[in-house]
Amino acid sequence: MASSPTSCAVRSRFRSDTGSVTAEFATLVPAVLLVLAFCLGAILVVTQQVRMTDAAADGARSLARGDSAGQAASRVHKSTGGAAVSHSRDGDFVCVQVSAPAAFAPAAALGITVTARGCALAGGL
Repeated sequence: MASSPTSCAVRSRFRSDTGSVTAEFATLVPAVLLVLAFCLGAILVVTQQVRMTDAAADGARSLARGDSAGQAASRVHKSTGGAAVSHSRDGDFVCVQVSAPAAFAPAAALGITVTARGCALAGGL
């Protein structure tokens, strides 16, 4: 039985599409991985922000209790590593500001700095 021209055209069309799914998948995977990497990086930076906020509050409480600036800075450095620490008085409050480059390398390369500030009532218990 001879094959009809229509069935030959359909077969040749399917043969020309062979491998197109593989090619589309190959272009999609890097894009998905890039989006996933940036999402994980954002989570890393948010986690760093939370850690630094906690460290700044801890340093402010330490200064408010009467500890020296060096003791408060060392307490902050335990939690944050090499972050820059500064302190100031704002009325009855003692405030500590902590800043460091973003933990996610592409964000740090763009110059993004994560900063946190914590204040405590001076002389408080």
